[in-house]
Amino acid sequence: MGAVADRSYDRLPEYNPLGMPLDWAWLRGVGSEWGVRPKPSARGLTMMDIAVGSYGEVPEQPQHRSMAPRGCDIDGETPDMGYILNRKSQVWSENVAELYEEAVARQWSATRDIPWGELRELPDDIEHAICQLCTTLSEIEMIAADLPAKWMWRMNHDFVEAKMFLCTQIMDEARHTEVFRKRALANGGGLLKSRSGASSLLRTIIEAKTYTQASALMHLLGEGFILDVFRQGELIAPTDVEKKIFRMAMQDEARHVAYGTLHIRYSIEHDPDVAEEIHEALDHGEGVLMEFGTQPDLTTAIALLLAGSADDVEEKGFPMQQAMAVKLLTSYLARCERAGLNRLERTLLPVEMLGIDRQQGIPAA
Repeated sequence: MGAVADRSYDRLPEYNPLGMPLDWAWLRGVGSEWGVRPKPSARGLTMMDIAVGSYGEVPEQPQHRSMAPRGCDIDGETPDMGYILNRKSQVWSENVAELYEEAVARQWSATRDIPWGELRELPDDIEHAICQLCTTLSEIEMIAADLPAKWMWRMNHDFVEAKMFLCTQIMDEARHTEVFRKRALANGGGLLKSRSGASSLLRTIIEAKTYTQASALMHLLGEGFILDVFRQGELIAPTDVEKKIFRMAMQDEARHVAYGTLHIRYSIEHDPDVAEEIHEALDHGEGVLMEFGTQPDLTTAIALLLAGSADDVEEKGFPMQQAMAVKLLTSYLARCERAGLNRLERTLLPVEMLGIDRQQGIPAA
């Protein structure tokens, strides 16, 4: 602490020039790890680099419910913030600090990083189809911002890395809503049809009773479904502009799904009883997803984009869409497996119709 630490407290003034009493207790550094020097990595000083000593120890159940930084000396009179998510298993994932660093390093701009000037005129059927898809995507993307905003302020501040990551997710989803809204309007098309299926899915996610249920519905089911749609962007996108949009959005969604998958796994490993409530949420969520995923506007728009024209929808588009549906479903079931949930025997999704044998297990992607 240098020369200041060696001074006698008796030699320090007791009052300021206005006569107010002074408190020099902060000079003592009681309970702190003064002298700890994190070493920056090749990337700079990351959240992983500063997780040294007690500063890197995230308690399973913090003693305080204040916004005091984890590792500092906390005044006993610090007010209680009323957090309700006070167990690490309720919000944590082992990869959350790494995902935060990746998120802040890979932020992109829907204004500058998409080659809007390269958009070319498309046939009316294709422009209508991409505008319908973008209408649906701009509607549903913001739920992944609304949901973290609903729960973040209820999380104990000792889990600050998780809260910081969710802040990046909110920014990501705002940008996704922006980019799909811009694409719907940028090429002379417009925003088209919204139906009840999308709203039912969004309401199911936002009204989940617990954060872990909400995370399963959003990250394993909802965002996982959209991530897999983005992965098909090379097939769906009519131009390089849409391909760039899908690629950029895909890298963001992959982070969100990675957090949610490992959060669910961490939660089940540390509280096995939570598995059943997650299953119950997914039982309901899968039914709502089926309603959303089979709505005629979305399915016909994707089939038309896969076919490349209205003339080839029946012969080419719908078979390609069926194959895509198998990929989406198997990816979801595999994601659940990674999260510690065996959904194959329990899922309400029509796996047999898609050629999946419940006894043989999930086919390789």
